[in-house]
Amino acid sequence: MNQPFPIQQVRAAFPALREDENRKPLIFFDGPGGTQMAGSAAEAMMAYISDGMANLHGTFPTSIRTDDMIAEARSAVADLLNCEPSEVAFGQNMTTLAFSIARSLASLIEEGDEIVVTELDHRANVDPWVTLAKDKGAVVKFIQLNPETFTLDLDTLDEVITDRTKLIAVGMSSNVTGTVTDIERIKLRAKAVGAIFIVDAVHAVPHLPIDFKKLGVDILLCSAYKFFGPHIGMSVISASLFDKLPVYKLKPAPQEIPYKLETGTQNHEAIAGLIGAIAFIQSLGEGGTRREKLLSGMQRIAAYEDELTEKIESFLGNIPQVQLYRAPKGVRKTPTFAFTIVGVNSREATAWFAENYHMCIADGDFYASTMAEKLGVYDRGGWIRIGLAPYNTAEEIELFKEGLQWFLTEHKK
Repeated sequence: MNQPFPIQQVRAAFPALREDENRKPLIFFDGPGGTQMAGSAAEAMMAYISDGMANLHGTFPTSIRTDDMIAEARSAVADLLNCEPSEVAFGQNMTTLAFSIARSLASLIEEGDEIVVTELDHRANVDPWVTLAKDKGAVVKFIQLNPETFTLDLDTLDEVITDRTKLIAVGMSSNVTGTVTDIERIKLRAKAVGAIFIVDAVHAVPHLPIDFKKLGVDILLCSAYKFFGPHIGMSVISASLFDKLPVYKLKPAPQEIPYKLETGTQNHEAIAGLIGAIAFIQSLGEGGTRREKLLSGMQRIAAYEDELTEKIESFLGNIPQVQLYRAPKGVRKTPTFAFTIVGVNSREATAWFAENYHMCIADGDFYASTMAEKLGVYDRGGWIRIGLAPYNTAEEIELFKEGLQWFLTEHKK
């Protein structure tokens, strides 16, 4: 698909972007914390609610529709991520799912075993596994961050991952620096020692086409509110591991996958919204199947975001007062930019942009606290983070450039 990216069509698909004479329009640069919701997602949620809600496995129409809707959601996620529908389990969010999975993995971890996490990751992909290690007397080891390149030091994999390693948890891409990690290289080492390999793809799914089967990992976690949907999390667990995974559950609840991980009544309206969010991505693509359309749509999103990235990366990288935390050329990255300003508390800057330019720009450590400590950004209030989504425009980036130059001028006074 070589046609220009349909930015006006995309923006029209998001209710939060519609102009309203009763409110000032906002510029949303906070996608890494959660994108705006596609109208198709909101409509799917309201349709499920309006047409009559019900719990599962009944003989009456609303219950049957709920069963069918959840089955369709699994199928849609399977097409988005290229996995089997039976490998998809829903939960409150990625963090809650990770803690639940960690608890179920406890039976496979013994005292003295090693669990490997990274210094680059969001703590949602660190603390569940660290807690598991503490409970079982296992040893926690970190793949270290290179503070010069903002990438993981993978040259030490043979030393960090050993024959005693039983579990490895790595983020596919950083929600702060945008760095995309070489998952294939880590996977090969994980397979060599027989370790369970877990990937946090929360920040990756909105920007990169994902192929669970090709990745060959054991567990992948993500959240719909990061890719235009409602607040709901998903885990994809390879059937070979999922089948033997013991879980804490009610005695009468289903024993088979994927249901056994889904304790209690799920958020049915959010699952309906997830279908609508995936339909939005599908609408941007081409092909004969939903998977082909989703892959094409994600490739189209990535190409457009790459165009926007070029407009902002060189700008931030050439301002003396700005320190940009960005991996060098040649390293794949998402359109996510973390920076600090000399002599400025990051929260002061984001508040200024909100007041003067109606821009939603986030500040803080974004739960990547290990990296924040290592890079020493807490004395500046953490990072300022600009994250792009397919509804952002070149015009919005030009306004940000204008605003930052004005802010720096004002700050000198």
